[in-house]
Amino acid sequence: MFSTRGDAHKLYLKFKRISDNGEPLHELNELREISAMKTFYKKIDTATLEKIYYRMLKEKNGMGMIPVFVSAGPWLLFLFSKQLQEFLFKNGSMPFFIFITVYLSILILSVILHFREKAWATIHLTLIEHILEGRNNSFI
Repeated sequence: MFSTRGDAHKLYLKFKRISDNGEPLHELNELREISAMKTFYKKIDTATLEKIYYRMLKEKNGMGMIPVFVSAGPWLLFLFSKQLQEFLFKNGSMPFFIFITVYLSILILSVILHFREKAWATIHLTLIEHILEGRNNSFI
């Protein structure tokens, strides 16, 4: 069923449906994966876990290159628009359609990848934060 409420609500509905059927939620892949990550991070000593946290924070903040690519790409094409038009329309409109298709595909995939990566980084950072806060209340 199509819904505009987003993935979090769809996930909630899935959890609710499974729970209403009497099946255990902890056996779902979505939750087992989180549990495995949490178990792994709990095994690591505090000093190393803090370093991992900072590195993950760097990775999350370093993902800004994809939005720069998305916003800078059209400006670059605009700068060379005359040359680009001459090249793309020299042999009819087929090269233009191929170019637009490839360009838009790359942009769409890049944006999707960016937000998926950012979401996973947030999960890892949150897990590590909760573990470190449980060990030492002076963290963050």
